[in-house]
Amino acid sequence: MAKNEKSFEESLNELEKIVKELESGEVNLDNAIQQYSDAMKLSKICSEKLKNAEEAINKIVKDDGSIEEFKNIEE
Repeated sequence: MAKNEKSFEESLNELEKIVKELESGEVNLDNAIQQYSDAMKLSKICSEKLKNAEEAINKIVKDDGSIEEFKNIEE
């Protein structure tokens, strides 16, 4: 993770804070627009981090040390 990059949890907490503020209805229009824009960026960051985590979890290390994609038995 880059030095200034936020963790998933930090990004999610900031996103939740913005959502609560917007839901309160006590944010003026200019700030609401900026907060909405920030929330969309945070949402994208969180989504990308979840996708990367899912890809990492779906890999299984075989006995010989090679990596194999996880195959769901139900598929």
